[in-house]
Amino acid sequence: MKLEAPAAPAMYVPDSYGRNLYRVDPQYERLLQAYLPADLYAHLLPHLDRLGGLAGGRLDDLAATADRNPPVLHQRTRNGGDAQRIEKHPAYEELERWAYSEFGLAAMSHRGGVLGWSQPMPPAAKYALTFLFVQAEFGLCCPVSMTDSLTRTLRKFGDPALVARFLPELTSVDMDELAQGAMFITEHGAGSDVGASLTTARPAGDGSWLLDGDKWFCSNPDAGFAMVLARPEGAVAGTKGLALFLLPRTLADGSPNHYRILRLKDKLGTRSMASGEIRLEGAVAYLVGDIDRGFVQMTDMINSSRLSNGVRAAGLMRRGLNEALFVARERMAFGKRLIDLPLMQRQLVKMMVRTEQARTMMFQTAAALQLADSGDPAGRGLVRIMTPLIKFRACRDARTVAGDAMEVRGGCGYIEEWAEARVVRDAMLGSIWEGTSNIVALDVLRSIRKSDTANQLAAHWSRQLAGADLPAALRARFDATLGRVTELANWAAASQREELARQAATALYDATTAVGMAWEAQQTGDARRLVLADLVLRHRLAARDPLGREADPAALYARLLSEEPMSRAEAGALA
Repeated sequence: MKLEAPAAPAMYVPDSYGRNLYRVDPQYERLLQAYLPADLYAHLLPHLDRLGGLAGGRLDDLAATADRNPPVLHQRTRNGGDAQRIEKHPAYEELERWAYSEFGLAAMSHRGGVLGWSQPMPPAAKYALTFLFVQAEFGLCCPVSMTDSLTRTLRKFGDPALVARFLPELTSVDMDELAQGAMFITEHGAGSDVGASLTTARPAGDGSWLLDGDKWFCSNPDAGFAMVLARPEGAVAGTKGLALFLLPRTLADGSPNHYRILRLKDKLGTRSMASGEIRLEGAVAYLVGDIDRGFVQMTDMINSSRLSNGVRAAGLMRRGLNEALFVARERMAFGKRLIDLPLMQRQLVKMMVRTEQARTMMFQTAAALQLADSGDPAGRGLVRIMTPLIKFRACRDARTVAGDAMEVRGGCGYIEEWAEARVVRDAMLGSIWEGTSNIVALDVLRSIRKSDTANQLAAHWSRQLAGADLPAALRARFDATLGRVTELANWAAASQREELARQAATALYDATTAVGMAWEAQQTGDARRLVLADLVLRHRLAARDPLGREADPAALYARLLSEEPMSRAEAGALA
C-alpha cells in the first residue's frame, strides 16, 4: 500500500511577517503626496518602500531580539580598571546603523546629503520615515529623537563657536563619527515639577561650568552629549533660576567626563534602549543660551520630543491596526472570517478612527512646525497648542489601540513571540515621557491663556474648511460643533478650571483631526477621509444616548475596512 505524504497543516495563527508595511497601508501614499512637495515625495518613494519592507521583516527581527536582550552596564574592565560602558546587543547596534546611518533620521532636518537629498528635509519627511521605522522598533526612536531635538536646540540657542565645534558629530551619518544626544532633566523630587531641581552649576573659570547633582531618569545615558538643566550658584528658586547646559560624555583630552551612570532601569517597555540614573560630580558642561532662560530654552527640546512621542504613538497604532486587520481577514471563526463579524467590524473601525486621527495630527503639526521655523507667527501659535495636543491624546489612544490589537489576535497576542505584546508594553510609555497626561493637558490651557492659541487653532480650521467640498450633513455637523469646542477651551483656560483640562484638550484634538481629515479628502481626492471625519464628529464630539439604537452600520464598516478610496458621492451616502 502506497503511503501518501501528510497534508501541510493549516495555518491556524495568521502570521503577517515579511509584509512591506508601506505597501499594506493604502492610504499612506496619498497622504504623503498631500503633505510633501512633489519632487521630494518622488525622491523619497523608493526609500519609503525600502523601509517598509525592512520594517516588516529584518528590522522587526532585530527589534524582537533587542527587546529580549536589554543593555547591561559594566563598571570596570576585566583587569580591574574603572571604565564604565553599556553593552548593547548586536541587534540593537544594527538597528542604530539603520536609523542613524542608512536612513539618517536624526540628521535629515539639519543638513543636506541625507538619502541623496541636497537640502535639509522638512519635518513631514522625517516623520513620514519615522512613522514606518517605529512600527518595527520603538525604543531606539527615543535616542534618535533626542539626538535630533538636541541638535535643533543647540543650533537655535547655542553660541556659534559651540555649534560649530559639536554640530558635525551630532549630524554625522557615519557611525564611527556620530555622537548621539540625550536630555537629563528628571530628579528624585523634581519630576513634573522641574523647578524643584537640586542640580547646581558653578563657573570653572575657563568659560565652562561644573555640574553637581543626581538625575533620576536618563534615557540613552551614555550618549555623546546631553542637555542638562542646573541652577547656577545664587540663582533664584523655581524654573526661572535654571540654566541650560550642554554636557559632553568625553572631555577634550579624551578622558571621561566627571559623571557616573549609577544603574540602568528595569523597564516595562522600550527594553532595547538603556535608561539610567546619573550622578554629576563636577561634570564639565557648556552654557547654552541665556543663563536666566534655561527652562524656556529647554522647552524647545522638550516640545520636539513631545511631538516625536505623538509620531511614535501614531506609528504604534498603525502597527497594531495592521496586525489586527491581517488577523481579521485571515482567521476563520464560526464559519466566517473575523472581519465579516459585526462586532469585530465595530472594534476594528474604532481602532482605525483613532489611528487615522493620530496620523492626520502628525502631519498637521509637522506642517505647522515648518511654518513656524520659517518665521510665520500663525505657525508658531499652532505648534504651541498642537504639540501638547498630539502628545496628550495620541499617546493615550495608542494604549487603547495596542490593547485592542492584542485582543484581536487572541491568546497568541499575549505571547512575547508575537509583536502585539511588545507594542502594548511600548505604548504605555508615551503618556509618561516628557510630561504625563495631566501635565500636558494643563500646558494646553496655559497656551490658551498666554497666547490665545484656541482662537488661532479655530482660524486654522476655518482656513482648511474654506475650500472643502463637504456633504451637507457633514458641513452642518462641523458648524454645530467647532464653535462649542473653542468656547469650552477658552472658558476652561480663562476660568482656570484645571479639572477640565483633559476634556478641553480631547475636544480640541478631535476637532483638529476631523477638520484635517476633511482637508486631506480635498487634497487627495479620496472622500473616505470625509467618512472618518464624520465618525469623529458623531462618536467623539457629539452627545450620544447610551441606550439608543443605532442604524445598522454594516455597510459603512465593511467599506471603511476595505481601505479602498471612496468617491464623494459614496462618502455622502455613508456619512
